[in-house]
Amino acid sequence: MGYRDLHTHTHFCDGSDSPEEMVIAAIERGITTLGILAHSYVEFDKEYSVSPEREGEFIAEMARLKEKYKGKIELLCGVEADYYATSIHQGYDYRIGSVHYFNIDGCYYSLDISREDFISMVNERLGGDYLSVCEEYYRLVADVIGKTQADIIGHFDLITKFNEGNTLFDTSDPRYICAWRTAVDALIPFGKPFEINTGAISRGYRASPYPASDIVEYIKEKGGRFILSSDAHSKDALAYKFEDFEGIAE
Repeated sequence: MGYRDLHTHTHFCDGSDSPEEMVIAAIERGITTLGILAHSYVEFDKEYSVSPEREGEFIAEMARLKEKYKGKIELLCGVEADYYATSIHQGYDYRIGSVHYFNIDGCYYSLDISREDFISMVNERLGGDYLSVCEEYYRLVADVIGKTQADIIGHFDLITKFNEGNTLFDTSDPRYICAWRTAVDALIPFGKPFEINTGAISRGYRASPYPASDIVEYIKEKGGRFILSSDAHSKDALAYKFEDFEGIAE
């Protein structure tokens, strides 16, 4: 079965391979549709986002590859639109809306660079109150479509990236459950699909994809839809473990 993988990244932002290397690998693996994304530009984190100067170059390269590989694979040029994106070019085929940062008293902190940075942020700036962090995170997620005009909801529970085995906070706590359910309830009316995102598995952070199974079941109960995505930052991770989760997605 040919897969659609709509969340991948290249060396234009924080990936390791070129767009063409990703395209060739996708064709070899029988992927029928490949979406390659730029991380939207954020002023406070230039290392991981596409610069305004390179944004046009990325879109032009994707247009070239679409023409070169026409008939072999469907290519889409997308942007992962962060909640705090400074600006987003209009030349993309679609947007994935994601929350990667916290703004605390005017300072921005990444949620997913490293476990040590995440713990330091919570302890030094938020008094070690992980559940309050989770509540604020899901408050932002609840508004991610309104803020970014996204077509797809990215890695819904990214806040758990460094919490495998509930080592930092308890995902069965009523406060945590209330926070994510409130976010789901706010997003469902938009009718946009949620990712089943296998990126944290391929990079060794989680044993299961985003979102967690209880969240998936709740989204289903509410009539939500899903798509598979690898969040691949290298060609080796394209369509990672899609065969294990294809029954959930569209």
